[in-house]
Amino acid sequence: MEVKKRNIAILGSTGSIGTQALEVIAAYPDRFEAYALVANNRVELLIEQVRRFLPEVVVIANESKYEMLKEALSDLPVKVWCGSRAIEEMVRDEQIDMVLTAMVGFSGLKPTISAIHAGKTIALANKETLVVAGELVTSLALEKRCAVLPVDSEHSAIFQCLNGEGNNRIEKILLTASGGPFRTFSREQLKRVTRAQALDHPNWNMGEKVTIDSSTLMNKGLEMIEAKWLFGVKPSQVEVVVHPQSIIHSMVQFEDHSVMAQLGQPDMRMPIQYAFSYPERLKSDIPPVDFFALSQLTFERPDREKFPSLTYAYEAIAAGGNMPCILNAANEVAVQLFLQERIGYTDMSRLIEQTMQKAFFISSPSLDDYLQTDTETREIISQLVH
Repeated sequence: MEVKKRNIAILGSTGSIGTQALEVIAAYPDRFEAYALVANNRVELLIEQVRRFLPEVVVIANESKYEMLKEALSDLPVKVWCGSRAIEEMVRDEQIDMVLTAMVGFSGLKPTISAIHAGKTIALANKETLVVAGELVTSLALEKRCAVLPVDSEHSAIFQCLNGEGNNRIEKILLTASGGPFRTFSREQLKRVTRAQALDHPNWNMGEKVTIDSSTLMNKGLEMIEAKWLFGVKPSQVEVVVHPQSIIHSMVQFEDHSVMAQLGQPDMRMPIQYAFSYPERLKSDIPPVDFFALSQLTFERPDREKFPSLTYAYEAIAAGGNMPCILNAANEVAVQLFLQERIGYTDMSRLIEQTMQKAFFISSPSLDDYLQTDTETREIISQLVH
């Protein structure tokens, strides 16, 4: 039986998720087509990707890079666009079947909403979209009858555990965390953590921002909020479990206290491929779990005193309104400042807490409110640093 090839738009093609998504597409050229590629700054890599995959359209978000990109691709029959408005228009193309939203941070929100308005299937790798505007995005997806398939390894695991469970009620989601590279560090040691140390994740190959978030446990806080919207649970039903081996990607506990778990190697190509091929499972070259080689699987409670960002995430979703948007914007700026080596490692959580206390709270925000909140929050945390 012939299967229709899926045309996929990759938002963030030069990032960690985007490059691994292209590996999946290259492995299944009869099933998937890289129809559109979007990047922000890494124009040299984008040019290489375009020459290899020959998409229909390519968009560079940073307009200052447009002329360089256009000139480099002038010999190819590829449409070359630039700017955020072009991204929002591109995702509405009738030929696109699926949009992989792998842009970093708040920038992924408006293109995702635009794609949902156009009825596209969303492969969601941009967790900030649901953190910032979960209620708005999920209600719009329901209205447009638009599937949102999780790409984060943890949410993909939960999604897989729920397949075939129908209306069986979830008692608890057990959201696993590697614990990052500083799980055993003391508070004094955390104060001296360097940029290079924080970017050296023990298990996963990820982009810089996600790697830093993983080390502070903010990543688990954002994923907890995302899980609330994706799976219709209360934040109190999402329990973070530190699992250093990263073999169990997450678990679901049902009312009869049975626990379903999804296991696999820590390789992002696996959840990307599952989202692309869903509901099918395609053969993979990722090695299977060798249970005889595993020495042990261990589990711990997260230390919220050493890693308070996780607590701030629970506080933000408890407050509701635009508070998760405030949390996200403050975190994005704090992480960037740390990567620029302008603040210390433990300064990130301190600045996030102070910003949440100072920012203006809106109980029932609109999309414009979210956009305004993001701008104002970034100004507040910048002032705190100065």
